[in-house]
Amino acid sequence: MDRLTPALIVISILLLAFALMLLGWRNRRRRQAGLGRPQPLPEGIGEPSIRVPVLYVATTRADAPLDRIAVHGLGFRSRGEVGVHPEGVVLALRGQEPVYVPAAAVRGATRATWTIDRVVEEGGLVMLAWTLDGTEVDSYLRATDDRAAALLAALRAVAPADGSALRSDASDPHPDEPALRPDERPAS
Repeated sequence: MDRLTPALIVISILLLAFALMLLGWRNRRRRQAGLGRPQPLPEGIGEPSIRVPVLYVATTRADAPLDRIAVHGLGFRSRGEVGVHPEGVVLALRGQEPVYVPAAAVRGATRATWTIDRVVEEGGLVMLAWTLDGTEVDSYLRATDDRAAALLAALRAVAPADGSALRSDASDPHPDEPALRPDERPAS
């Protein structure tokens, strides 16, 4: 009996913690239910210029880097593959429908060192900045082979050249920080 009571208390605390985590995840999904679905993969999409195996880390809101997107198959870490096509980017995650990001929705790409619950070596992540049904989001990917630089270059080539692209990691000492758009820069 001496050991049973503490064991039951510990089990009860663990079950309560698990229930609260599930409730929090369900509430997050409910709050994000208004986010539009990614566009369906178009028929007759061109051949990719590059296809790279990746570890998908997370997608977050661009203005809230600790707010993980939990809907539309973007909520969990997964192995997958990124294909950069002339029409846009296809993120094929294991066990999910492919996520298609049209070229017009790509805001830019850069290197990153951290995102929610993941820190890697300097510039070890590739961040794809894009727009999901009017909401600016950032997807973080880790190339599982040595082609991270080639993937980054291909993603940047797809991004429209309208001034909203992110800073280049070659000239910026902080490659994980997105560039300010011209309308966001402080007056000098």
